[in-house]
Amino acid sequence: MPPQAAPPAFHLAIPVDDIDRAREFYGGVLGLAEGRSAAVWVDWNFYGHQLVTHLAPPRTGADAGRNEVDGHEVPVPHFGLLLSDADFHDLAGRLRAAGIRFVIEPYLRFAGEPGEQWTMFLRDPAGNALEFKSFRDAAQVFAT
Repeated sequence: MPPQAAPPAFHLAIPVDDIDRAREFYGGVLGLAEGRSAAVWVDWNFYGHQLVTHLAPPRTGADAGRNEVDGHEVPVPHFGLLLSDADFHDLAGRLRAAGIRFVIEPYLRFAGEPGEQWTMFLRDPAGNALEFKSFRDAAQVFAT
């Protein structure tokens, strides 16, 4: 059987209002490796994906809206990653140790149902909403 090709990596560019604070958060708190940069942008290795923080004017509102999911108000838009259980809990511990305030504290969502997952929501210093999650069974990511 031929080897399976790696899935494509995504590229996401997001606005930040302070490059130094973005470096502290994405490099220091999240522990991402910094790639190329200029005075107004920084590339980050977001677990093998390319995340770029671009300097932009501060926003007046962080969210386009919110949706209720499993009893919690989820900010829209948001982005994040699906992590292993160990990586999820390690990151949650690092975020707590760094004093990060969660939008939604780490918890087990859809317990005992298809798609059971650990999830947490937080904001970067510019107000961008991030979600990190870990599925109990990776085959359940798209379960209905």
